[in-house]
Amino acid sequence: MKQQISTRKLVTAALMAALTVIGSALRITLPLQIGSTTSFHLGNIMCALSGILLGPWLGGLAAGLGSAIYDMTNPAFIEVCWITFVTKGLYGVAAGLVLWSGHKKLTYPKAILASAAGAVLYAVLYLAKGYYYDGIFKQGLTEAAAWLTVLGKVPATVFNAVVAIVFAPILAIAIHKALERNHLTLE
Repeated sequence: MKQQISTRKLVTAALMAALTVIGSALRITLPLQIGSTTSFHLGNIMCALSGILLGPWLGGLAAGLGSAIYDMTNPAFIEVCWITFVTKGLYGVAAGLVLWSGHKKLTYPKAILASAAGAVLYAVLYLAKGYYYDGIFKQGLTEAAAWLTVLGKVPATVFNAVVAIVFAPILAIAIHKALERNHLTLE
């Protein structure tokens, strides 16, 4: 039997993609000494929240699209928007898989685990991209220089992950309670 996506869920996915664009734009960019940049931003909160609220596939699509759209608005990132679509999409997929596996009941501990799973997966993918794509492939850096670039990205990556792990579950619970109070669901 083919499952249909409700209008409410589709509109929520579009809203989450738009909020991901906005969260990604709210950033402080730090230039690194060796050929790259890194940023503190709020986009990861929305990526985790997308997966938590919408499930792995629609949440992953919203997270990936919103992040890629942000990249397309910034000349510094437009060439890697396809990588961002995949990596941030997987952020939402991971969060959604953890939350939506087994019981679909949203609890605060499960939302924290979902957000943490997405954050850890994304951090690994982002740092690997920094090493292989940005460092070795694009800039032709030596392995040591590529590792230095990755090390420069670690503080902001960890900060962004922790912020998402803390705030995405809080927002998810608040949104879920507001929906319940108004007799609404995303199903």
